[in-house]
Amino acid sequence: MKDNPEKQASILIVEDDRSLSEGLAMNFRLKGFKVLTASNGDEAMRKAFDDRPDLIILDIMLPGYSGLDVLDELRNRGEDVPVLILSARGKVEHKVEGFSLGADDYMAKPFDLEELFARVDALLRRGMKENETQPLLRYGNVVIDQAGRQVKKEGNEVALSAKEFDLLCLLAKSPGQTFTRDTILDRIWGWGFEGTPRTVDNFIMSLRRKLEDDPTHPRHLRTVRQIGYRLDP
Repeated sequence: MKDNPEKQASILIVEDDRSLSEGLAMNFRLKGFKVLTASNGDEAMRKAFDDRPDLIILDIMLPGYSGLDVLDELRNRGEDVPVLILSARGKVEHKVEGFSLGADDYMAKPFDLEELFARVDALLRRGMKENETQPLLRYGNVVIDQAGRQVKKEGNEVALSAKEFDLLCLLAKSPGQTFTRDTILDRIWGWGFEGTPRTVDNFIMSLRRKLEDDPTHPRHLRTVRQIGYRLDP
């Protein structure tokens, strides 16, 4: 594996074998990655949603939620983070099951470390290319640059927090679709967040102040009474 060009890329290693987890973490840090670790399914879910790693290396056999449970939940919630399954279960049927749930790659234990590096590098490079080609999102006089995480209104950049940007993108990717407050909390704030639906209301109000011509009579960021919010183009 060549020196990693994505020096700030983060990897979540989900592995309950402490010695293996520590060994992998050490080697990936030496390659320049930011490394997170989790030893069970619940911890993996929390870190996947809260820390937003660029890639997940996922064991299948875990305490609590299995690795397949974690993968299934991630994909059901619309998370497209690359996932490489690293498991002692190496039979064809196990690989088929992993890929059918949305895994991007699958390696059986025991494994070659250099091959693992190469596969991780390939997945990250593929993800970078996909991000570079993400289309601009537009509505009214607002343009959203997904890859650059930049929003402009009438050509002028508008400063948004990370959560404001993620919430705006969620709505803008599905114009006219109503999202409940609970769905928004799950998709934007993640697994185990202890906030209330009022959190969503506050962020919507902030987005309206920054992006609507008349925040008191919003044209685009609309409330769907007793349900949630939608974005009208």
